[in-house]
Amino acid sequence: MRALRTIVLASFLSLAGAAAHADIYGYVDAQGTAHFATERLDERYQLFARGDAVFDTGQLDLSAPAGEQKPLSPALSRYLGEHPNLKKFEPLLQQAASEFGLQPALLKAVMAAESGFNPAAVSPKGAIGLMQVMPQTAERYGLQAGAKKSLQQKLAEPKTNIRLSARYLRDLSRMFPGQPELVIASYNAGEGAVQKYRNTVPPYPETRNYVKLVAQFYRFYRAATEQDATATLSSPQGARRIRMTIPGRANMPAATKTIYE
Repeated sequence: MRALRTIVLASFLSLAGAAAHADIYGYVDAQGTAHFATERLDERYQLFARGDAVFDTGQLDLSAPAGEQKPLSPALSRYLGEHPNLKKFEPLLQQAASEFGLQPALLKAVMAAESGFNPAAVSPKGAIGLMQVMPQTAERYGLQAGAKKSLQQKLAEPKTNIRLSARYLRDLSRMFPGQPELVIASYNAGEGAVQKYRNTVPPYPETRNYVKLVAQFYRFYRAATEQDATATLSSPQGARRIRMTIPGRANMPAATKTIYE
């Protein structure tokens, strides 16, 4: 089990270098939910970060020519790092990451891309909750309606939802070992779609956008984790920089069906 966990962790560590340098556009809707993309899909989307943005402002080279290195947009940094649901769901994310041998940064990145930290989010396709789990996927993992709660109501519970998402990501990582971009693509479009295109990222604009977006968010959370660890080790008082940790979001399609949103 320990060997498997090491392989899974190493696989997702490589996500930081996979399709990671993409611009990030987005907007926050009237309900307070953020929508992100790696291109400007319509007039609502504003540029939050360029692909060459430095996620750790402490790493900026002040001797570099102006404009050569760019910090992350303050608006995006605040949203990703200070969203009120971050601390609220952090214990559940840490627990699921530990149980299934995943990086907490990955779960946060997926949650940010999927639901924008909104536990009540429901996609037009019917994906539910923080990491946007499809009911069909939940049924594959044994979740059933009860006498008092429907399947959808159970799936809306953050603890159940986050754990199912993490388990699905773990299983996808076993299916595509050492290929985190295929794991993320499968989470969005379904593993059937990835297999259909001979184990490559499907040529769906949304899925390719999604892989790049999750990779960028993963870089953000990895950098935040490293900053936090460095601050803890270097400060005799244990003072820390702001801890940037978040929940995420994604679509969990059924194995027999390609789901594309």
